[in-house]
Formats: sequence, C-alpha cells, structure tokens
Amino acid sequence: MTDLNEILKDNPCSLHENYAAQVLGDSMEPEFPDKCIVIIHPSESAYNGAYVFAEVEGVRWFRQYMKDADGERLVALNDLYPEIYLDKLVWKLLGVVVQRNIRREIKHYHPAVRDAVPVSLN
Repeated sequence: MTDLNEILKDNPCSLHENYAAQVLGDSMEPEFPDKCIVIIHPSESAYNGAYVFAEVEGVRWFRQYMKDADGERLVALNDLYPEIYLDKLVWKLLGVVVQRNIRREIKHYHPAVRDAVPVSLN
C-alpha cells in the first residue's frame, strides 16, 4: 500500500483539503452505517464528542473522540466494539468528520466548534 504522504508529495496543499471516505463495517452504526460516505476535514483538533479519523499505534480508526474524567478515548457507537483508551499510546488526529451521505441524504457536522467556542484536543 502506498503512503498518503507519498501520493500527495507533489501537491502538499491537498493535505489541507477535505476528502471523502467510505465507512466499512458496523462499528459506527447507527449514525454511520456500512458503506455510507463521510467527508473528513484534516485537523489536529476536535471537540469532545466529535467524530474523528485518528491513527493509534500505526492503525487508523474512525471513532467518536471522548475526553472526560476517565481520560481520552475513541469510542465506537456500536457497543460490540471496545473503547480505545489513548493514555500512554502514540496517537494523532488525522481529521474530523464534517458530513455524512447515506443514499444522497446529507447530514453536516461542525467539527471544530462546540457552543461557538473552538476547542483543541491537547
């Protein structure tokens, strides 16, 4: 598999543009069913509860970012999948979901602002 950075090396501005991905599997159902399309905004910050695309220990995940008294973690919406606790792990945020498309039914998400205040992960 070719690394995304290798593909985009001749056009670095592409790393800052929204991109589409197809959800595979049921880990984020019911909000994001299998084969729906999401639009991801590249970002290094998100608010608590945002749907994010993150890399943890070299593996990429689509999950909901949560930060509370229990610490930082990535949560699948489907209870069959375990939470990924981020404490003591090497991880980085790759982007935040800004839109979902299910058979042309579009829903927008606001990734960087909650209650009109920008919030950073760290």
